[in-house]
Amino acid sequence: MSQITVVYHSGYGHTQRMAQAVAEGAQAGLIAIDAEGNIPASAWDTLAEADAIILGSPTYMGTVSWQFKKFADASSKAWYAQAWKDKLFAGFTNSAALNGDKGSTLTYLFTLAMQHGGLWVSQGILPSSTKTARRDDPNYLGSYAGAIAQSPADAGAGEMAAGDLQTARAFGARVAEVATRYRRR
Repeated sequence: MSQITVVYHSGYGHTQRMAQAVAEGAQAGLIAIDAEGNIPASAWDTLAEADAIILGSPTYMGTVSWQFKKFADASSKAWYAQAWKDKLFAGFTNSAALNGDKGSTLTYLFTLAMQHGGLWVSQGILPSSTKTARRDDPNYLGSYAGAIAQSPADAGAGEMAAGDLQTARAFGARVAEVATRYRRR
């Protein structure tokens, strides 16, 4: 079995709930980036040992949170050593707006993975884009690059759309499937 780690920042609990769903689907461990943008020192070893790293951040002002950016900047030590080269990467995000420029956040996560010499795993789930589609259907928001979710600004994390969480679990399962198939020897 592949070792998969989800590393994420969550400001209000929505991205944390999404991270938990992704981790459930991938049977992965979780590393939370704290309110100061830090992870525990031992978490760097966990990331070094992972076969796949799934990155998650809320979309704030069209990109990742500053806390996630601080983590990304701190990963430069791993970058310099090429410690994450050839690992699988994937990403997810949540924002209050239906669009919310989530694509910019996924592009940031993708770019970070590419800088580390990683290999990106796409969502692999067709969008629910027919006239009969409902908000709680999987991939209703229609992303290919990674999992996305939308949570109204006045809704708590417990009110997230069931389809978004189902999508997150399926996304995690896809990363696990790909990691098993391409597991480094």
